[in-house]
Amino acid sequence: MPANVETMFYTREAPWHGLGIRVEEAPNSITALQLAGLNWSVLSRRIYTAEGILIPDYCANVRDIDDKVLGVVGNRYKIVQNEEAFNFTDGLIGEGVSYETAGSLQGGKKVWILARLPDRYFINGEKVDPYVVFMNTHDGSGSIRVAVTPVRVVCQNTLNLALSTARRSWSAVHKGNIQNKLGEARETLALANGYMQSLKTNLEYLNQKSLVVREAERIIKELIHTDDSMPDSKRKNALKQQEDLLYRYHEAPDLKDLDHNAYRLINAVSDHATHSKPLRKTKKYQEKLFSKVVDGHDLVDKAYKMILEVV
Repeated sequence: MPANVETMFYTREAPWHGLGIRVEEAPNSITALQLAGLNWSVLSRRIYTAEGILIPDYCANVRDIDDKVLGVVGNRYKIVQNEEAFNFTDGLIGEGVSYETAGSLQGGKKVWILARLPDRYFINGEKVDPYVVFMNTHDGSGSIRVAVTPVRVVCQNTLNLALSTARRSWSAVHKGNIQNKLGEARETLALANGYMQSLKTNLEYLNQKSLVVREAERIIKELIHTDDSMPDSKRKNALKQQEDLLYRYHEAPDLKDLDHNAYRLINAVSDHATHSKPLRKTKKYQEKLFSKVVDGHDLVDKAYKMILEVV
């Protein structure tokens, strides 16, 4: 695991190759803040040249526990403290909040919280738990981002489908009245049940739509395209991804008992996107994979659109 993960805690199975503090149960927000190593604040400090001349319009975001500079930002930048993020999720979820994991990336420049919502859903006979993830940056590189992400409990696959009927994510830049913006996010994500109900409707629809094996394999090969004009290395990598996806469609233990239908195929794509090993594991691979919990995975969205066109 790269050193991008600075501190974190987790429950259940260890993410990121076991780094972090394992706890048996998801703690409350106060304990989560401490276990995640996020019980620190960000200070805004003016910047000067080596000659002592003030640099106008810019400030440094500095961590209070070690004076580490997390980033240089414009003077309109509004800091959202880690404690505010936990307070936000407490206020959003209310009773029944269950923090699953939280931590710090890149030496405190980025932080995240993943909390399980108290509601439970059964889709096509399977338990699907809704989560809310909150990601924030302290280096000026990104916005505040919040999203609902559904997870199939049996295999821990995320089902972050981009639905035309319901919204699952929200973001805001670090400017203006942050508290008002967080209030808007509460209103948006209070509609999480709407997204989950729409997801349930869409996936149950896919479960009713037969898809012959030949057609599913065609979609997979079109989804991960290859042709003779591609460089050998790129074509070889694409063929490996095709092979992995085909294997999951045919042999994944949680899918083998499903009918050959559209629901089985979208789950195979989700399984591939969530759990397949990268062809080239860069230092930021795990961080990018986690960010897709918020942004969604392009491959899954593309597959979903292709499947809808067929069925």
